[in-house]
Amino acid sequence: MRLYHNPRCSKSRQAFNLLKEREIEFEDYRYLDLGIHGEDIELLSTLDGIIRKSDIDKEIELAALKPREIQELLIQNPKFLQRPVLISNRKAIIGRPPENILILLP
Repeated sequence: MRLYHNPRCSKSRQAFNLLKEREIEFEDYRYLDLGIHGEDIELLSTLDGIIRKSDIDKEIELAALKPREIQELLIQNPKFLQRPVLISNRKAIIGRPPENILILLP
């Protein structure tokens, strides 16, 4: 289980704390430092809303992007990734609200 986490983001901290409170083992993945994990890029590119609209150029039409284009965008600019994101058993969910991540918990 991997949590794409930005400790400076309140929603991300809330998701992190939800996992800790439930004593769930997970990888605290600092994507801003490490980039997008190679095992996850394909899965992430299929999630609706995975790109943070507020961080990208207004001229980019997100709805028109193909998964491969989303992958390239995230690889080149990890800060564009919506956060937090929990990945477990080849499934992923955006933690907005943070309680959404509970869906993937065992």
